[in-house]
Amino acid sequence: MLDQRSRTAGSATAAGLIIKIAVLALVAALAVWAALPLINAEAWWGLALEAAVVAILFYVYLQRRAIQLKYLIPGTLLLLAFQILPVALTIGTSFSNYGDGHRVDKDQAIEAIIATGVEPTTGGANYFLAVGESASGELTLLLTDQTNGSTWAGTEAGLTELADATVDASGRITAAPGYTVWTLAELGERQAELAELAVPTGSETGIKVQGLSAFEGVSTISYNETCDCITDSADGTIWYADNETGSFLTEDGKAALVGWRVGIGADNYLKVITDPDIRGPFLGIFTWNVAFAAGSVLFTFAIGLGTAMALNKPDMRGTKFYRTFMILPYAMPSFAMLLVWAQMFNRDFGLINELFGLDVNWYGGTWSAKAMVLIANTWLGWPYMFLICLGALQALPSDSLEAAKIDGATGVTAFRKITLPLLLIALTPLLISSFAFNFNNFNAIELLSGGHPFTAGDSVGGTDLLITYAFRQAFGSSSADYGFASTISVFIFLIVATISAVMFRFTRNQEDVYS
Repeated sequence: MLDQRSRTAGSATAAGLIIKIAVLALVAALAVWAALPLINAEAWWGLALEAAVVAILFYVYLQRRAIQLKYLIPGTLLLLAFQILPVALTIGTSFSNYGDGHRVDKDQAIEAIIATGVEPTTGGANYFLAVGESASGELTLLLTDQTNGSTWAGTEAGLTELADATVDASGRITAAPGYTVWTLAELGERQAELAELAVPTGSETGIKVQGLSAFEGVSTISYNETCDCITDSADGTIWYADNETGSFLTEDGKAALVGWRVGIGADNYLKVITDPDIRGPFLGIFTWNVAFAAGSVLFTFAIGLGTAMALNKPDMRGTKFYRTFMILPYAMPSFAMLLVWAQMFNRDFGLINELFGLDVNWYGGTWSAKAMVLIANTWLGWPYMFLICLGALQALPSDSLEAAKIDGATGVTAFRKITLPLLLIALTPLLISSFAFNFNNFNAIELLSGGHPFTAGDSVGGTDLLITYAFRQAFGSSSADYGFASTISVFIFLIVATISAVMFRFTRNQEDVYS
C-alpha cells in the first residue's frame, strides 16, 4: 500500500513538474514576443517592467516554498494590469494636453509642420497612396511609385523599399507583409493622425500627402533652433514655441497645425471649475447623472421588491411560471433590447405612441427624452432587483416576523418597521453597486438617445451622462481631447467613490441599529 501511494505521489509530482515547465516556457515565449516591439520602440521602461514580471513569475514558481504566492501572483498581476495601470495612466493623461494636434513630442511636431509646407520639386517622384500600420503599431505610408511601380513604406525614419507587396489595378498597395492596410473608411476617420506624420526623403525633401496620392518635394518651412521658432519662407509667417501649452504660435496667437504633448498641471481640472462655458454644462450633466442613477435604482428596486413580495407565497399556484416570465427581460441581451426600445419610442411609427394614442416627440424634448431613458432602463433593470429581493425575502429570519405579528404589527406597519429595514441591511451593498453601474451606464444613453436632444451649437446633450460627455470629448467630436476626457473620468471616479463611501457608512449605522 505504501509503495502504491509513493508511486502515485511521484507520478503526480512528475506531471505537475511537466505542466509547470510547459507554462513557464509559454511565459518565456510570450515575453520574448512582447519584448521585440518594445525594443524597436525603445520603450525601455516597459521592457524593464516586463523583465521584472517574468523574473517574479520564474522565482515564485520554480521553488517549493511560497505556496500562497503561487495563488496570489496571477490575480495580483491581472489587477495591476487591468485596474491599477489604466487608472494611473488616466490620471497621468488628465494632467496633459494630449489630444488631436498634441499627440507627438516636440521634434515630431516640428517635422510634421515642416512636412505641411512641402511643395513639388522638378523631377520629384509621385506615388499612389495607401496607409497602414506596422506590426508594432507605427503609422506608415504605403507608396507605389507611379513611374516604375516600385513599392515603399514611409515612416518618420524615411523610406524603405517593400518586397512582395500586393498592388490593385489602380496601383495602390492592398496588402504587404508585416503591415495592416487601412480601409478608405479608416483613412477618412483618422486624417488627424495622418496629418501629423512627416516622412523625410533627404535633408530638405520629404513626402507630401495629397488626397489618395503623394509626391516628393521640398518644404518652404524651416526650424531655427536659436530662436526656437518656425518660419515659412513662402509668406514670411513665423511661429514661436510656447513650451507651456505645447504649441508654436504667431505673435497674434495663431497656432501652427501641429503641437506637442506637454504637462499642463491642473489646468484641465481648473477648467471644469472656473470656466463658465464648461462649469455650467458640467453641473447640469452631474445633476441629471445623479438623478438618472438614483431614479433607475429606486424604480427598479420598488418594482422588483413589489413583484417579489407578490410571488413570495408558498401556497400560490403557478409561481415557477410567473418567476420565469418575470426574468425574461434580464435574460435578453441588453444591447439588442436598448436598440428595440429606441425604435419603440419613435414618434412616427414607434409602438409607444401607437399603443397609447400619443404624439410625443420623445427625442425632441429634454424631459421626454429623460423619461424615455428612465422607462427603458427600468424595464431592463427590475428583473435583477426582483431576483435579489426574492432571495432576500426568503432569507429573512422567521422569528422576527412572527414576533412582529404577535405584537400586532401587520401589513404596511410590519413592512415598514421590520421587513424593509432587514432587507436594506442585506441589499444596500447591491443597491450601491447598482447605483455605481447606472452612474456610468454608457450603453443606455448612447444606444437609446445618443445624448439627444442637442441645442444649436451645443456639444452637450439633454440626456448626456458624464461618461457619454467624456466619450464625446475623447472620440465623438471633430477634435479629440484625451486630457480633458481623462479629467472627466477622474471626476466620475471621485464622485462614485464618495457616494459609495457615504452609503456604506450609512449601511454600517443601520447594522448597528438593527443588530
